[in-house]
Amino acid sequence: MSTHYIMFVHGVNTHDIREKPSYADDLISLIKQSRLVEAINLKFIPLFWGDVIKQAECDVLTKLQQSPLWKQMWFQTFREKQLLQFAGDAALYISRFIGAQVVEQLKKQAVDQLTGFQPDDQLHLVTHSWGTVILFDILFAARWDAVNAPGQNDVMAIRDIIFGVPGGKEDPLKGIRLASVHTMGSPIAIFSLIDVVKATNTIDPTSKSQHDITPRLQELLKNLYGNNGKQKLPWKNFIHPGDPIAYPLKEIIIDLVDPNSKFLDVQDLITHEAGLFDYLTEPFSQTVLALLHGGDAHGSYWRSKKVSEEIIECLRS
Repeated sequence: MSTHYIMFVHGVNTHDIREKPSYADDLISLIKQSRLVEAINLKFIPLFWGDVIKQAECDVLTKLQQSPLWKQMWFQTFREKQLLQFAGDAALYISRFIGAQVVEQLKKQAVDQLTGFQPDDQLHLVTHSWGTVILFDILFAARWDAVNAPGQNDVMAIRDIIFGVPGGKEDPLKGIRLASVHTMGSPIAIFSLIDVVKATNTIDPTSKSQHDITPRLQELLKNLYGNNGKQKLPWKNFIHPGDPIAYPLKEIIIDLVDPNSKFLDVQDLITHEAGLFDYLTEPFSQTVLALLHGGDAHGSYWRSKKVSEEIIECLRS
């Protein structure tokens, strides 16, 4: 009997506390509780990287709070939680030193958990927030190609274990097959600006951004399509309307890597159904106050029945 591996990669909580290793427990419970998966062999793999970055951000915040001007700043909680955590995670991960530490931790967890998979087993990726960017960077970005780049060996080890991902040291047509992708509150659409810059570079149109994920992602999709009966890869992008970090993805990702809609079945899905109260308070939804409460929406996916139902649909199909 084949096994469905569900791998989770957390992002930024942007709330009172950072993510903990148990961050995916609520969503895992929702999946397990469904009678629709009783006959499916499941293995859950929550990857955790938050502790690598936490101390560096705490040090920065301590120094900021020592400024005599800090208490005069507006939106202190927003600055300390949502903004610092999101921007801080991005800046620290992109740095070679911290990025390599994150990759090392994720590699150990992923390889340990996936060792022993069988040819018929499948992998489902569930990523949240900045975790989407981290995973896509590890799997597809060119910045890890530099000779002796910190973390390069760990990146290649992760690429080697997933079928169809080019750039590792082994045959890209070996590894566990990717069966579905689920992105939650993802800012990955913003990072398509990297490709926009590349496309409008009149000085050197052939130049290659170190953070460009497009070529390898395209190759993965082609490899999967050619080896799974020419079926499209399901990609479900979940959006809470009140989440300031979540963006629609379908039109952008199709334009970037699948202009003929041959390889991907991308769906943008709203996780919060509008009720009467939402319509009565619609003007509130566009205010700064609504933005300050966006952290609640950003963390809601882990408790969303809609998300669990869509993941289960992919497991059954």
